[in-house]
Amino acid sequence: MTGRIIIDLFTTLDGVAQAPGGPEEDTSDGFPFGGWQAPLQSEAVGASVGKGMETLDALLLGRRTYDIFAGYWPNHTDGPEGFIGQLFDRVPKYVASRDADIALDWQGSTRVGEDLASEIAAMREKHQDVHVIGSIDFVQTLLAEQLYDELQLWVYPVVLGQGKKVFPEGAAPANLKLVHSEAGDGGVLILRYAPVSGEVEVGTMGS
Repeated sequence: MTGRIIIDLFTTLDGVAQAPGGPEEDTSDGFPFGGWQAPLQSEAVGASVGKGMETLDALLLGRRTYDIFAGYWPNHTDGPEGFIGQLFDRVPKYVASRDADIALDWQGSTRVGEDLASEIAAMREKHQDVHVIGSIDFVQTLLAEQLYDELQLWVYPVVLGQGKKVFPEGAAPANLKLVHSEAGDGGVLILRYAPVSGEVEVGTMGS
């Protein structure tokens, strides 16, 4: 069975997915709301994330997210986060970068990006569930070229009015199919979409 490429994003109601985890995660363009997710705890989100970890057998990350993960998770393989730390430390990690000379010191790390479509096809043959976590800049490429099988969004009831969005201005038009929806505690929506081929159609209401 061919494996899946699953994009995981925490997002606000207005679609911002930049720096949910901490103030220094991504300060590009002067983004002042880093860590916006931290005060908005949800047991449903925790359960959903944990379920996804059960079948995750590889990571595909943008360079910025990889650097954050590489500096954090190898040092958190014990305690409450130990399960995730051990998992991320163990599985193969593919890093999207055009820089052939980047240092990838975290064990099991491999650079991709020379021929992304072919490299992702090879991942699907080797793995069951490859998760793309965060990596909002890199995600734009996956969305535009439909190099993914599922887009999972955890949508929080907060509006920021600025920041990098899941679908920014100029995003490629695309059709998606809702495959799962769930309302969690704290007003969080858990949504999963699959891409649908074909051009976006238009028409006139009532005709």
